[in-house]
Amino acid sequence: MILNCIAVDDEPLALGLVSSFIGQTPFLKLVGRFSSAVEALRAIHAQKIDIVFLDIQMPDLNGIELARVLDNSKSNKPRIIFTTAYNQFALEGYRVDALDYLLKPFNYEEFLHAANKALAYAELLEKSNSPATVPVAATVAEERIEDEYLFLKVEYQLVRIALNDILYIEGLKDYVKVWLKSAEKPILSLTSLKSLEEKLPSKRFMRVHRSFIVSLDKINSITRNALQIGKVNITVGDQYKEAFSHFLSKWV
Repeated sequence: MILNCIAVDDEPLALGLVSSFIGQTPFLKLVGRFSSAVEALRAIHAQKIDIVFLDIQMPDLNGIELARVLDNSKSNKPRIIFTTAYNQFALEGYRVDALDYLLKPFNYEEFLHAANKALAYAELLEKSNSPATVPVAATVAEERIEDEYLFLKVEYQLVRIALNDILYIEGLKDYVKVWLKSAEKPILSLTSLKSLEEKLPSKRFMRVHRSFIVSLDKINSITRNALQIGKVNITVGDQYKEAFSHFLSKWV
């Protein structure tokens, strides 16, 4: 698989280095190099681009702004790998779903690590879009296996989490903490509780509070207005009490 790439940087030396690294990488093809994000945007609309190696601090339109424009597009959306000298933009890069964040000065090994992420993502996407060639029974079995896992973006990678390992999920503004029975510390992911609620199977997980989703089979005890999972007490919010009572009526 060959990935079409462009490099965008207003510093000639940095632009030349990234272009050189792309040329050294067998599965990357440099189809354009630009000193401004506006020029890059025109190129992205004109041809299929898989990866954009993108500087952040640029005149006119900066890298974060370009990434936001691309993030809102419905088609022909390339993935972004930021190349910047400023680590304070890492959170913003995470929010616009960047594939990786290379902090200048970086070497070829670091560049290749990011490029391999892009290749793995493209191969996964191609596989998911290809027509099924396996028997129906096998497909059903695979779907059941997939239903046992949740993929969450943690920093700049996708992490697979077994559903039966989840104790509860706590919402914190733009983030969620996923508490697991197999780990002392939670997994932190930049996503919303509502988004996770839509992905989780309703027979196994329930929103019981505006800040909590619980794994129903991990509940140890229940009081009138709260439940306990391990040593943690979670209040059942008023707007969720009816649904929770309905769940309890099946078992009490």
